[in-house]
Amino acid sequence: MDSQGSSRKSSTTSNFSVSDYDTWGLEEEQVRTLKRTFDQFDSDKSGAISVEMVNTILKMMGMHVSSRALEDIIHEIDEDESGCLEFPEFIQLAAKFLIEEDEEQMKWELKEAFRIYDKHGNGYITTKVLKEILREIDSTLNEDNLEQIIEEVDEDGSGTVDFDEFMTMMTGE
Repeated sequence: MDSQGSSRKSSTTSNFSVSDYDTWGLEEEQVRTLKRTFDQFDSDKSGAISVEMVNTILKMMGMHVSSRALEDIIHEIDEDESGCLEFPEFIQLAAKFLIEEDEEQMKWELKEAFRIYDKHGNGYITTKVLKEILREIDSTLNEDNLEQIIEEVDEDGSGTVDFDEFMTMMTGE
């Protein structure tokens, strides 16, 4: 038992199932890396790290979070209200930042790809150009498949696709 009156157990990645990784949205290798980081900062080997230590780790990972935002996130994640994060709670916290970063990176990459195809900077690409892009992505698409996709994406039948429509098509959101 610790000073908070709760027992803590040391956790390893082997204690987690594939569904845990899916729930967190992380790959097993990411969880292993986070476990090594967690263990390095769990200097007293209590199985938990302080909020201050979490802030230090996030800064080292290049993620700067305001004290208030971190407090809010910790409050949401610290299920046992110990004021410290055990490894599963730490993973939940890290997943929030890693997934958000991946989404931002993907959006940036899609925006750049769109910009390349929007040669005149009009804010849209033609459905003809979109067909070319789709053929590059998947050479098995036939003309009927392409037409179906175009119909779905170009809802107003304008023959053009703006960035938002392009983004929706590429991300499925």
